[in-house]
Amino acid sequence: MLQLVELDGFSDHYPWQLSGGMQQRVSIARALSFSPALLLMDEPFGALDEMTRERLNAELLRIWADTKSTIVFVTHSIAEAVFLSTRVVVMSPRPGRISSVVGIDLPQPRTAVTREEPRFFELVTAVREALHVGSEAPVEAETA
Repeated sequence: MLQLVELDGFSDHYPWQLSGGMQQRVSIARALSFSPALLLMDEPFGALDEMTRERLNAELLRIWADTKSTIVFVTHSIAEAVFLSTRVVVMSPRPGRISSVVGIDLPQPRTAVTREEPRFFELVTAVREALHVGSEAPVEAETA
């Protein structure tokens, strides 16, 4: 698994000896070691700087292509969601419900150039508009 996440030379290092991005890749390797059919990733790159985050996005796509595991990736970044996904599921505010699903038809493999293509921007706009529509839905009063 360390080879899969390109950390095979760091097998004898402690977590505190690794960068934040390397620690995230170790977490991915640990999760994949069980050969899951489904991998849930909840904001895994949220605390990373933008350059590390973009590199790990590309690495995650490579790992996904190698393992064929289904990945549910939770993020607040619209661009990240569009770049990584085949489908973006937009959630409404309270109560949290699926308000729409946006199909992502960007070709694979995706690279840094993908983020500059007109279709990428069209899809980012579609997801952003879906978020605004979902947030305008009436919110039911919560009862105790």
